[in-house]
Amino acid sequence: MTGAISPWHLLIVVLIFLLFFGSKRMPDAARSLGRSMRIFKTEVSQMQNEGKTGEAAPEAQAQPAQPVQQPAQLPPAQPVQPAPAPQPNDQQKA
Repeated sequence: MTGAISPWHLLIVVLIFLLFFGSKRMPDAARSLGRSMRIFKTEVSQMQNEGKTGEAAPEAQAQPAQPVQQPAQLPPAQPVQPAPAPQPNDQQKA
C-alpha cells in the first residue's frame, strides 16, 4: 500500500456518512456546503479586488457619519420592599 486513497476507501467513507446522517439529510448537507463554498469564493474575490484597487468599500465612504443619540433618561431606581416573613400556624407547631 502506497498511502493513496483507493476507491474502496471512498466507498467506506460514503457508507459511514450514510449510516451516521441518513439518506434524507445528505442532499441538504451537500446543498448547504455548496452555498457556503459559493459565499466563501465571492468573499475571497471581493477581498482580492479590494486589495488591488487599494480602496475601502464604497458603501463605507458614501455614508456620512450619523450623530450618536443619547439614551432616554430613566427615572431614579426605587428601593425594593422586602416581603413579610410568613407567620407559623398552630397546625405546623404540632
